[in-house]
Amino acid sequence: MSDKIKIPAEALKGLEAVRLSGRSNMLDRPAVAAIALELGHVDAAIWLTDKDNFKTYAQGIFQGFMAEESPTP
Repeated sequence: MSDKIKIPAEALKGLEAVRLSGRSNMLDRPAVAAIALELGHVDAAIWLTDKDNFKTYAQGIFQGFMAEESPTP
């Protein structure tokens, strides 16, 4: 059993919105980013287009995602 991949909560919210829309195969990262932007999930679109997150996204597709815990103020 593998651990879920932690990503920012706003990015996860956008990914879930795209998934629920059924408008793209989630493996198509550029399409997912474009749809996230269309749906108003700017943070998710930015996260998806950041080259540093490409591998993290791919891992999360197969292992699942979870929101990073926010630091307490």
